[in-house]
Amino acid sequence: MSNSFGSAFKITTFGESHGRGLGVTIDGCPAGIEVDMEFIQSELTRRKPGQSKITTQRKEPDEFEILSGIFEGKTTGTPLSMVIFNTDQKSKDYSHIADSFRPSHADYTYQEKYGIRDYRGGGRSSARETAARVAAGAIAKLALKQLDIEIFGYVSQAGDIKTEKSHTELDFSLTESNIVRCPDTEVANQMIELINNIRKQGDTIGGVVSCVIKGTPVGLGEPVFDKLHARLGAAMLGINAVKGFEYGSGFEGAKMKGSEHNDKFENKDGKIKTLTNLSGGIQGGISNGEDIYFNVAFKPVATIMRDQDSVDKDGNTVTVSGKGRHDPCVVPRAVPIVEAMAALTILDFYLLNKTTKL
Repeated sequence: MSNSFGSAFKITTFGESHGRGLGVTIDGCPAGIEVDMEFIQSELTRRKPGQSKITTQRKEPDEFEILSGIFEGKTTGTPLSMVIFNTDQKSKDYSHIADSFRPSHADYTYQEKYGIRDYRGGGRSSARETAARVAAGAIAKLALKQLDIEIFGYVSQAGDIKTEKSHTELDFSLTESNIVRCPDTEVANQMIELINNIRKQGDTIGGVVSCVIKGTPVGLGEPVFDKLHARLGAAMLGINAVKGFEYGSGFEGAKMKGSEHNDKFENKDGKIKTLTNLSGGIQGGISNGEDIYFNVAFKPVATIMRDQDSVDKDGNTVTVSGKGRHDPCVVPRAVPIVEAMAALTILDFYLLNKTTKL
């Protein structure tokens, strides 16, 4: 249950953190998409562990194989399946918590729901599952590229350090220029220093990934219960460690008057546009053609390199020691995951409005 996402462009992921591997099957993938293998690999590389000093040091190349759905470099319209094999599992790092529940992890809830759990790296609850989403998201991005729709994610906050620049002031070409993926270079250096210090303390911090979708046509979204922002919110809240989602003016909009918040319309060169964009590119649950932008809040990684009090499956008090390889701050690696889920959502809605051929 609940291993699938989307309707017209539907993905189903499978696999565990320390199993043989992970993968995804896409059902409803349109025919004729030119598949850029290097681009798909580059997206997985942005998410993979061990990429810098401020990420987990697990060494996974995250190389993928396409098993079906492609012929002569293009999608065929049949189910497209991809697999990523695990190569650097260290399951023994988790044997000490086989019968214990780590604070703020899914250990207890999985045990209670299923009566069994894969304690090796969290099994299915591990964020490693998101590699499959990024692979599917890369296919979605290639399709959206043909439609001139672009998605830009970046880290806007790490701990209490954040950029004060809006997305309209940032140069997204700078996002990949630093290991924290913040296009505000001065702030990025402060973030890196903070994350490094937190790592040395054996602790973790959270942060915020912001995302902008450009080129979205007017009309995406299915009211009443399938509003575009509702589906985007569900997509983001389904990512591991996410605690909050806001789009457009978000919570700041609650402080404003209607006269301040309303986006006035204008006729600009024969096209209806808005003078401001506090709506975040969505009105009435439907895209209005303006930039869609939103923020995704991530909690601190639950595994810390410190002893913590907890209980075991019998209710006995135990001490859980931090072991294994974990991110001190998840947001740098979360950027491609947020982009992938945004791409899957937008393409799904686009196809709901169109035929199965781009």
